Amino acid sequence: MLAASPIGPASGGNSLDRAGIRLSYWWRHGRLPNLDDPRLFTEWIQYRKLHDRDPRMPMLADKVAVKAWVAARLGADWVIPTLWHGAMLPPAAVWPTPFVVKARHGCNQSRFVFNDAAAWLAVRRDAARWMRKRYGVWLSEWLYQDIPRGLLVEPFVGVDATLPVDYKFFVFAGRVEYVQVHLGRGARHRWIVFDREWRRLSRRTEDPDPARPNALVRMMAAAETLGQGFTFVRVDLYDGANGPLFGEMTFYPGSGLDRCDPVSLDMRMGRDWQLALEHPAARAAA
Repeated sequence: MLAASPIGPASGGNSLDRAGIRLSYWWRHGRLPNLDDPRLFTEWIQYRKLHDRDPRMPMLADKVAVKAWVAARLGADWVIPTLWHGAMLPPAAVWPTPFVVKARHGCNQSRFVFNDAAAWLAVRRDAARWMRKRYGVWLSEWLYQDIPRGLLVEPFVGVDATLPVDYKFFVFAGRVEYVQVHLGRGARHRWIVFDREWRRLSRRTEDPDPARPNALVRMMAAAETLGQGFTFVRVDLYDGANGPLFGEMTFYPGSGLDRCDPVSLDMRMGRDWQLALEHPAARAAA
């Protein structure tokens, strides 16, 4: 098994990194993070930004390069094919609709193209802006600086114009502990957090619990395969019509700025990170 991702206490980041992280965390959470002795999951993400320089992470966060790595471990049928990748979109779309345009070097940079040729100019403008942007700098997410800036096009994997449900698996030391289910993507986006037994842990809302997906066991096994050797990684998967599909791997979910509701969930997930760091082999074998 790969060694757990290295975290070096000596590589504590510069003072500007620490100041920026403290300010952004306070802005979103209303309190300052403990960067020297993290206890909450959201604090551990800030700690990783400062200390974890695992050289594998940029390649695995690269939306183009990671596909071959995933195919070698899960099989090519898990990977959404790349229709095109490059630095500049062509003047006209040349791919059958619907399709998705993404930046390979960042997060939350995607546009869905269904059947509106007039929208292509706006998509090209957005893509050009992504290419100019050094993603992750202002949040001290160092790994994105080591990913080549670029764009990619993939076929749309939803049904009609409905985006697929996104299942995000929180893997600690090779073991899935939580599944975050994202609903209403592209509209009223929200999510629910379950444990690995499909029991809701996030606060009750007006949304009923979504049904446990038929492919949950397969998806959990795939996420654990991809998460081997890391203290923590989030593996995003879709339950497609023809079987599960890989989405991406994320090392800074929400940059640690999304609120865990209730806060006790933030604490619980923080304990999982600590235990994964202290006893990686025991957790992977559980």
